[in-house]
Amino acid sequence: MHDNLPFFANPENWVAIAVVLFLVIFGRKVWSTLTQTLDDRASAVQAELEEAARLRREAEALLQEAQVRRHAALREAQSLLEGAQAEATRVTAAAAAEAEASAKRRERMAMDRIAAAEKAAVDEVRITAAEVATAAARDVISQTLTAEADAKLVEHAIGQLPAALRAA
Repeated sequence: MHDNLPFFANPENWVAIAVVLFLVIFGRKVWSTLTQTLDDRASAVQAELEEAARLRREAEALLQEAQVRRHAALREAQSLLEGAQAEATRVTAAAAAEAEASAKRRERMAMDRIAAAEKAAVDEVRITAAEVATAAARDVISQTLTAEADAKLVEHAIGQLPAALRAA
């Protein structure tokens, strides 16, 4: 349509010159802004990944600490049980040797045994509660912080990157 016009009279040439001038003037600014936005988003994703790794390490440390406390409680309970068994054996032997003991002394010994049984029951409840808490913590950690969950979080963040760039 404008093939016969001189170079400066042809509007297509002016459009081409305008596009080239626009790219020369604003291209570097647009490019640097775009790369800065992408770098900022990548830094944010990296920070989130580092935070998730830190939280996972903390959770594993808490789990380890809970397991150590549980083992200590089990050892203490075993020691108390052995002590209670030794004490029960001693009390039984003393009771057999002292057949003439009064009714009050027999009543006192029965009360001591009941108290020991109550303490053993309380210790058993504490141990069971510690085991349940440890198992619950292990289940929560294994369900929420798996390699698949970490991979899904990363894929999700990467999937939302184009939308975030368009919004910015």
